[in-house]
Amino acid sequence: MRPSPSRTFAAIATADQPTDTSVVMRRAVVLGGSIAGLMAARVLSDHAEEVLIVERDPSEADHGPRPGVPQGSQVHALLPAGQVQLERWFPGIAEEALALGAPLPPAPDATAKTFVNGVLGVPPPATATGPMLITTRPFLEALVRRHTLAVKNVRMAYGRADGLVYADGRVTGARYVPQDGAEAVVEPADLVVDAMGRSSRLSDWLAGDGWPRPPMQRMPIKLNYATALFKRDEKVSDTWVVVYQTMAGKGRTARIGGINSVENDRWMMLVAGYDDDRPSRDVADFTARCRKHYPEMFGDIAERGEMLGEVITYHQADSRRRDFHKLDRLPAGLVAVGDAVASFNPVYGQGMTSAMLHASCLSAYLRSGPRPHEEPAHAYFDQVRVIVDAAWQISTSADIELPHVDGPYPRGYKLAKWFGNLVFRGSQIDPVLSARLSRVTTMLEHPAALSRPGTLLRALRIGLRHRR
Repeated sequence: MRPSPSRTFAAIATADQPTDTSVVMRRAVVLGGSIAGLMAARVLSDHAEEVLIVERDPSEADHGPRPGVPQGSQVHALLPAGQVQLERWFPGIAEEALALGAPLPPAPDATAKTFVNGVLGVPPPATATGPMLITTRPFLEALVRRHTLAVKNVRMAYGRADGLVYADGRVTGARYVPQDGAEAVVEPADLVVDAMGRSSRLSDWLAGDGWPRPPMQRMPIKLNYATALFKRDEKVSDTWVVVYQTMAGKGRTARIGGINSVENDRWMMLVAGYDDDRPSRDVADFTARCRKHYPEMFGDIAERGEMLGEVITYHQADSRRRDFHKLDRLPAGLVAVGDAVASFNPVYGQGMTSAMLHASCLSAYLRSGPRPHEEPAHAYFDQVRVIVDAAWQISTSADIELPHVDGPYPRGYKLAKWFGNLVFRGSQIDPVLSARLSRVTTMLEHPAALSRPGTLLRALRIGLRHRR
């Protein structure tokens, strides 16, 4: 009997380091050296004699966002579940990040301030993951990169991934064009990992080679970001971390805002809108939005803080997922991770955390005794589906309420919406519901946790009490 999604999720999201690893292949090739590819390579180092990462950007992540990560200049969040997985695969890395400049909270019990529709909610509960690890994306990626490449059987080559090679119904290697423009190189592999991000060309490669494309789902969110860095200054604000959301509704325009305290004594501040609400690179526009649409600390920092650099914008047209688990035909020797499988609305911070959980899916799969170079990795994609479904449910249940989004509506949408709103409203005033909802939105628990009878009854009681 197959375990429930919530049990599968809990097994994948464990903090326990595996002790039952064994080498099951000679060589693995990972296409893409971003967070997803690096985490996959770390896992593969336990199961392959050699791991090669092929990355198209030769620049070091330490020096800022890479061309292949256009969203790298924007606010990123490593959710508590992601921090658990990061520490699982790189013990001690969080403490190292703090030693290298990742900011410590101003007080041991400091938490993010969360505003919804202008109202400050119940503080999110402290987690058992240690101090919240808040950094820029380049800082964290550089740290993970150094740790991954320090593993003795992992190395990196620079070039553009250019296709797969096959023999007898399985992938036997990957082709890439070196960064110096030399002729394409074929790298043999027992397992190839697609970590090429949301613009991955794997579907085109499969179709061109006679294999079916994985079905793709899209939700047209039309998200518009603008982010700026500021020097932290206590005279301007004592802000640590702020999350702000205005939900679409009567007389309200959906907007997102965020302030993170990041390394090198800086604030990273984000304002975001949807559809035709497009923040620009203009400093005056950015400042005016901060003062008009967000809590006072946004306006204070924008008006009185020292801006470092320029306002950087980013647009994401949709959330998307490729459902590899639905494929009846799939070549052996091939898996995909991270945004190459599913890319969500980034305002919910699920991207890096999902990528780390995908790496843990890969670990569970490789520890289950497969023959990855002989049989399709259906068992792996079944586990990844559990992670994708959980993140997709959290983000799209909110995005589907946006006025410009017209579906797709999931089965049982009206009931799920009613119950979700009940729990959400209760979490704004009840610490217990706030803690339970937080564990789901931070991906520490599967969304099924919110459908437990005790949670439902508590939400109903609170809802009835506050209707009087």
